[in-house]
Amino acid sequence: MATIAEANSLFEIDMELDAILEEIELQIEAEGEPSEELTARFQEFCEARGEKVDRIGRFVRMMEAREQFCRTEAARLSDRARAAANRVERTKNMALYYLLTRDLKKIEGQQFTLRAQKNSQESVRITDEAALPLCYCRIEARIDGTIWQTALSLLPDQIAMALMSSVQEKRPNTEAIKQAAMQDGHVPGAEIRRGSHLRVA
Repeated sequence: MATIAEANSLFEIDMELDAILEEIELQIEAEGEPSEELTARFQEFCEARGEKVDRIGRFVRMMEAREQFCRTEAARLSDRARAAANRVERTKNMALYYLLTRDLKKIEGQQFTLRAQKNSQESVRITDEAALPLCYCRIEARIDGTIWQTALSLLPDQIAMALMSSVQEKRPNTEAIKQAAMQDGHVPGAEIRRGSHLRVA
């Protein structure tokens, strides 16, 4: 049979405690003291509340440990995938070099055939990235909104629109919002408030 803590939420246990307290007060007014049954029930729900708190605490700790394990495992697997991809690339390059230096089109094994094949389109190999003119580069940057707005306002409309259309991601700068709200008191589309968080101790 499920215990009170298992069968009820923290809110339900709290509501039941409030109801029992009211009943106890009424009994004290009417009879001078609460019944043993009601006192025992009150004690039972007090213990259930403590047990529920412990269950929540254990669950949070377990989920935090699981989250950390998953993040660590994801990073480890990502590293292994990168290492495997590098080994694949090195092995392919070595086999291709073997074929090209011997002027072979292919070599065959029992199960696989290794074939040197022309790519379907031209490819670019960068020999000195520092010497490459900026106009031949794709720029990825993180810019504060203030600097971005100023730059756009100084550009001709056509260039400003082209620059705006290149934006792939826009994220709120919470530090800038906090500072502006402290100075002006209001930022459209945002509000500043001090929230709460659960600390398991």
